Amino acid sequence: GLAKSDELAQGITNFIGVSSVDEYIARIEKLGGKVIEPKMAVPGWGYLAVCLDTENNTFGIWEEDENAQGP
Repeated sequence: GLAKSDELAQGITNFIGVSSVDEYIARIEKLGGKVIEPKMAVPGWGYLAVCLDTENNTFGIWEEDENAQGP
């Protein structure tokens, strides 16, 4: 969605569809990346996490799952 930004330096975060957020978090960390927003549910839609690569670029991963439940 679109919303007014409170931060001037806020950018766009691209999301990559993956088969399993948990599996890809493990792969990202093994290869030197970091998770900055841990796995969270979007009820009825899926799961997401936000990460940093080894050059401090932000990206997200997204797993579709219509059975996703919140905490």
